[in-house]
Amino acid sequence: MLSSRRRVLGIVATAELLAMSLWFSATAAAPELAGEWGLTASETAWLTIAVQVGFVVGAFVSSALTLSDVVPPRHLFAGSAIAGAVCTAAIAAAVDGAAPAIALRFLTGVALAGVYPPGMKILAGWFEEGRGFAIGILVGSLTIGSALPHLIRALGGVGRPRVVLYGAAGLATLGGLLVLTVRPGPYQAEAAPFDPSAIGRILRDRGTMLANNGYFGHMWELYAVWTWIPAYLTASIAANGGSADPTRVASVLAFATIAIGGVGAVVAGSAADRLGRTSVTSASMLLSGVACVAAGVFFGSSTVLLAVFVLGWGFVVVADSAQFSTAVSELAEDSYVGTALTLQTAIGFLLTTISIQLIPMVAEVVGWQWAFAPLAIGPALGTISMLHLRRLPEASKLAGGRK
Repeated sequence: MLSSRRRVLGIVATAELLAMSLWFSATAAAPELAGEWGLTASETAWLTIAVQVGFVVGAFVSSALTLSDVVPPRHLFAGSAIAGAVCTAAIAAAVDGAAPAIALRFLTGVALAGVYPPGMKILAGWFEEGRGFAIGILVGSLTIGSALPHLIRALGGVGRPRVVLYGAAGLATLGGLLVLTVRPGPYQAEAAPFDPSAIGRILRDRGTMLANNGYFGHMWELYAVWTWIPAYLTASIAANGGSADPTRVASVLAFATIAIGGVGAVVAGSAADRLGRTSVTSASMLLSGVACVAAGVFFGSSTVLLAVFVLGWGFVVVADSAQFSTAVSELAEDSYVGTALTLQTAIGFLLTTISIQLIPMVAEVVGWQWAFAPLAIGPALGTISMLHLRRLPEASKLAGGRK
């Protein structure tokens, strides 16, 4: 049994890593695409925002139809990953302007709504003990996968956006095929009947919604940081004059900043299983919220000092992410865990569409030095919510009674 669980964890985590390379594929290639297509700053931002919006639409539709609990999750994962890969490859092959690219990015987001929540459900079906660690591995893989396009760009994609796009599409296709080798776990509930009233029960459940509120505060910060950290790093490195090629250095650091969050998610997952979910999430949000403001202090510092700061920030900013989802898997109705997780991610990603647009607007007024400061409000509110959950009887369901 143990070897089977480890095998499933390895396969699902690898598939998630490969599939999620689609998320920031156009974002990493955006500087070249903007120059080639003559995009405005707003159109360039929409190459990322459209994915977020598409994910939200896809997740809400999936929640309303309870797809994650009606369709076998490995089939939903595989089909969605391949569909997203086709959309991304189409941008590289046939697009030469903003409108079709944004439309295809939207469809990519819709497809990715069928990748992340089903991946969590697959692992929840295999792990009862150690679930926080397992989902932490999954989110770690998602994090590293999201960073991969920046690495592809740094290694050979600067000036060659189609290398980035085709590379991500190929990786996602491989991930979709890989997950088909996984069978359902012993703790996976049977396919549930279509039940629209499940959404109402989820929204009325006090413990589930407090965990969701923590997740919403976390998401307000996370994707805005991931989206704009390359711009912040480029501006900061240029300000200190520490590199003759700030763009390439910023791409490498952006990859490292996002990717190190994979380590943070795994460490936090293990810690949450032992120390409690509310404790770990609150500590992580406290540190990342402080970093939103501290980014202004480190702006323009030496490249080495800047690298240490953003790597630390990258470690904590996503460390708590898996634990909100794990908490919902423990608090929500067993038959509709997939729907609860999909609804959680839908609302969380809806918030990211606002914060992603907010940051460049703030940067225009105060510069990139202090552009991330408004994000601190999210972790602050999320921490309050998780500390409230900690005091409730429902918290006894978390991590085997470890709050």
